[in-house]
Order: sequence, then C-alpha cells, then structure tokens
Amino acid sequence: MRKRSWAVLLSVAVMVSLALPVWARAQSFDPATIDSMVQDALKAFGVPGASVAIVKGDEVIYLKGHGVKRVGSTEPVTPDTLFAIGSTTKAMTATAMAMLVDEGKMAWDDPVRRYVEFFRLSDPLADDNVTLRDLVTHRTGLSRHDLLWYGSPWSREEIIRKIGAVKLTRSFRSVYQYQNIMFLTAGYAVGVAAGTTWEDFVQKRIFDPLGMKTANFSTTVAEKSPDHATPHRKNREGIVEPIPWRNIDNIGPAGSVNASARDMSQWIRFQLGDGTFEGKRLISAAALAETKTPQMVMRLEGTTRAMNPDTHLMCYGMGWVLQDYRGHYLVSHGGAIDGFRARVVLVPEAKLGLVILANLGGTQMPEALSNTLVDYLLGLPKKDWNAYILQQVAKQEAEQKARLKEREEKRHKGTKPSRELAAYAGTYEDPAYGQATVTLEGSTLVFRWSTFKLPLEHFHYDTFTLRGDSPLDNEQVVFTLDASGEVATMRVLGVDFKRVRPSSR
Repeated sequence: MRKRSWAVLLSVAVMVSLALPVWARAQSFDPATIDSMVQDALKAFGVPGASVAIVKGDEVIYLKGHGVKRVGSTEPVTPDTLFAIGSTTKAMTATAMAMLVDEGKMAWDDPVRRYVEFFRLSDPLADDNVTLRDLVTHRTGLSRHDLLWYGSPWSREEIIRKIGAVKLTRSFRSVYQYQNIMFLTAGYAVGVAAGTTWEDFVQKRIFDPLGMKTANFSTTVAEKSPDHATPHRKNREGIVEPIPWRNIDNIGPAGSVNASARDMSQWIRFQLGDGTFEGKRLISAAALAETKTPQMVMRLEGTTRAMNPDTHLMCYGMGWVLQDYRGHYLVSHGGAIDGFRARVVLVPEAKLGLVILANLGGTQMPEALSNTLVDYLLGLPKKDWNAYILQQVAKQEAEQKARLKEREEKRHKGTKPSRELAAYAGTYEDPAYGQATVTLEGSTLVFRWSTFKLPLEHFHYDTFTLRGDSPLDNEQVVFTLDASGEVATMRVLGVDFKRVRPSSR
C-alpha cells in the first residue's frame, strides 16, 4: 500500500511539473553565469567580440557587450555596437510582406510578376506559377548562385533579371534550396506594393515603431557610426585579422541590415509579443504567425544533421527556421557575411528570445553559444556545445582537405594543355553570368569576371585552377575544344561559358 501511495504521489508530481510553464521549471537567472558562458565561447572559437541580448516575455533581462571591437584594440564591444546581421534580415523582409498582406496590398500566393514585372524563371512551369510565397520559402528549384550578387557590379534589377536565365537545379517546389536572390526579389516586391522602397517601408513600419534607433541598411551608414565593430576573419595560418566591411546593398532584403544587440532586443520583443509592441499592435497575430508556419521540409542530413544532433524535424517558414530542440520548439535564423556572424533564437512557448552578434566570419560560435544559453535558461541538462561544435567543424575541415587531396591524387601529372596558351585567351559568355575574359599576361593566363581577377594555374590537360585571395580560389576551369581543335567553351562555377567568336566581315 505504501509503495502504491509513493507511486501515485510521484506521478502527480511529474504531471504538475509538466504542467508548469517552461520558465518556471528553469533555474534562476544569473547574469554572472551568462557572462561566463559568453566569455567561454569567445575564447573557444577565437572571436574578438560579441554583443548579446536576452528577452523574457516583454522584458530585456540581459544586454551586454563582450570582448573588443577590433583585435589589437582595447575598445570594448557595447550593447550599442553595430554589427552586420546578415540573413537574420530575411525575417524582417518576410514581416514587411506580412504587414502588406494584413492591409490587403499583397497576398502570399500572388504571382510574383504582379509586383516585379521583369521577374522570370527559366523553367516554363515554374515561370508560369511562381508566387511570393515561393520566393521566401526557398522552393523555386534554384540553387544559390550567390556570385551573381556577392562582390558583383550589378544593380538589384540586373541581378533579378540575370537569375531568370539560370537553369533550375531541381524541379519547382520539390525541395528546399537556400536562395538569396529570391529574397531580394521579395523585398523589391515590398517596395512596389507599398509605393516606396524596401528600405523606406522597413524603416517606417519596423525600425521606427520598435525604437531600433541605430539599425540601418548599408555599410556606408554603419561605418560612420562612432560605435561599430570591425569585421574579422581567420587567415590561412589560423590568425584572426581585421578585414574591410563588405558592402551588400545590391542584395539588401536578403541580408544587408546592420544593427546592435539593443536594436535586436526590441525586434525580439515584437516577435514574442505576437505583433504588438509596448501596447500597440503593428501587425495582426495571424499575419505574423504565417511567417512562422512550416512551409518546406529541411532534410536533416550532412552538415545540417551534424549541427543539430538533438533535432528530429526541421522546416523553413518564411525568413525563419522551425525545429524541435531537446523537446522544445525553436524559431531561429542565422546570419553570415564577411567578418560577421549573427543568430536570433526564439522559444515561443517560454516567451524567451535571444540574439548573438559576433565580429568573426565563418565561425559557428553563435550556434554553440545559443544552444548553451537556451539549455541554461530552460533548465535543460548541460552539454558542452563549444566542444561539440568545434569537433564537427574539425570534421568538416578534414573532409574538405580530403576532397582536395583526392583531387590532387587524380591529377595527371606531366601533361600540358592541348593548345598553346594564347589559344585559350578570348571572351566567353553566358546568358545569366554575362561575359568573362581570359587574357595571356606574360606566361600566365588570367581570368576576369564580375569584379574578380585571378591567375589560372595549369592542373592537367585543358583544366586549370583559379588561385588568389578570393571566393573563387581553388575553383577549376575546364576548357573544351570543338571538332576543328578551337577552344569552344569554358566551364567554371558550374556554368558553361561559350566562346564569343569575332564577327566576320
């Protein structure tokens, strides 16, 4: 009888515990513990500085800068230090669209060309049916093609027109494929529907009402601020060094916003408040909720699987990643651009949100730290996320080295090009990527495309390797000859550029 009574009491206690709000089950909040967690993450990943904000309900319970704005400097990061927030901008673009949907000026399933008349997709079925929802759920069938905007000289309209000539890599609406230019197009549509620009709409309808006083849309503004971080990278020797800010105005709606942790804490309050801010409703709860409704399944495989070991299901909403995490529902998005990383995480059921802004590019520190903070704030079992994520990064780097080693082992040494080097010089063209040129400068072939210029190093036969401090470093260029032995095409970046023949007179 006594054993049964204890069993009943235990079951009641468990049910009461499960009925309590998540926050009630969490341990007490200690700012010093958060400080220690942030400092541990900065040290583990070699990040110069970061700014962190944590929101509970409608209250900012933690807001602090850590580390320095620039290596070699003692100037500290503050809650007001500006960072590039990269693709966490996407949720702002999706929210702007939701506001217009609320007003009847736009509908998620409207044809894109109702707002962007020059928008096209190369596949006829996709071109006839593509909607605004398709743009912000990464399901058009297009893979990234980021070099059409990254470091390119082209305007937003030119980039949107160019992507229309790119072949789809997967069938329309069949699979999730991250695509920045589609978000650029969505932002362009926001400006058209609102009778203004994407920047003006987001400023007046999001930044101003939320009191995001220092948030802006361009490096030209951020770099003039007296309180801005310096971007950094790890060079080939693993040394952290400062780099220039990367201007990405031409892809704006997909990732050009710069903001401070204080600015982002207001954005999180608004998101957790279901569209209200300080007693004022800025958007209907239903319209905002649609952006956080699953739209496309994200397959848990490869790097995604490795970085999310405690997740069973992951989907993309509109500007947000939706997943389960150790028994809880998370809404999040990361951001990355040269020298900066960002991460925003919401735990809606706990009315909890956080943002991490860091001034080192390519690091997974925000992912490790956000998991550590969420575990602590929800009272979940401790896990050394710094060690785990670093281990996964090391595996990925080893796999990349193995691929390059395998490529080198398959190289046919002692071969030479089919033709003399001058025969490869000329102009090559692709409908989307435009013109690329190859010139012979001394005894070296030099490749030029967009704003990039790199020498070509012979690999074997008619294959060359691009070399230089550039995203194109290590990319291979393969030339093909026609039946007459003339160089006819150049394949690089997965694109077949056709040789432009001089006009005959």
